[in-house]
Amino acid sequence: MFGRRGPEPAREAPGEALRLENVRRVFGAEGNRVVALDGVSLSLPTGSFTAVMGPSGSGKSTLLQCAAGLDLPTDGRVFVEGAELAGEGETALTKFRRERIGFVFQQFNLLPTLSVMQNVVLPLKLAGRKVDKKAARAVLERVGLGDRLGHVPAELSGGQQQRVAIARALVTRPRVLFADEPTGALDTRSARDVLGLLRESVEAFGQTVVMVTHDPVAASYADAVLYLADGRIVGHQVAPTAESVAARMTHLADEVERQRAMAEARS
Repeated sequence: MFGRRGPEPAREAPGEALRLENVRRVFGAEGNRVVALDGVSLSLPTGSFTAVMGPSGSGKSTLLQCAAGLDLPTDGRVFVEGAELAGEGETALTKFRRERIGFVFQQFNLLPTLSVMQNVVLPLKLAGRKVDKKAARAVLERVGLGDRLGHVPAELSGGQQQRVAIARALVTRPRVLFADEPTGALDTRSARDVLGLLRESVEAFGQTVVMVTHDPVAASYADAVLYLADGRIVGHQVAPTAESVAARMTHLADEVERQRAMAEARS
């Protein structure tokens, strides 16, 4: 269940799951502005697994939050399966996210007083959708938690809590599943299990996964890696390995440091 890439089941030619058009995100007032994203454009196919990497401060988490509708771009447009994620009020945006998007946070964000099953079906209840506990149980069994349905988060390990978070995201059948450093707080074994689940969600469920990570091993589970620096996409790598990603990140960090040193010397 938790291998890296296995033979993919046959499926139709993929469409476009996510598209960003010249997305900019600027923080701060005039005179003290920080450009977190600087004209990012990308297109990701349905049923793909993409890792997003870059040095600290490169805009990785901002990219994920804008793509997922958790933050609105200053400029530019975001489309999920052809539907624009537009700022038509928080109510409309929340509805859009609940219908099309799943998000897995590094810190799990489980409600401590609810059981595993209750945490997993909560998004369905919030969206006013029918709660199919049989389907939720099937997803939890798929992630290895079929015998933990009545446990509360405090009774689970970190890896188990992250699996609950993934099950919660999967049970709503989102068009795109975003994961922000999903293995950052986990031990090696739990991290491997979680990455295997994300990989399987692509191959078995046809999900589209976009994951921010700093870990070359985690990135090696993806189909491709997007590299960011100073708010811009500066590289794209297919069929990544841990070794090739580590080498690319080292080169990128050195280049960013060189560019910043030159900028400081000119100022």
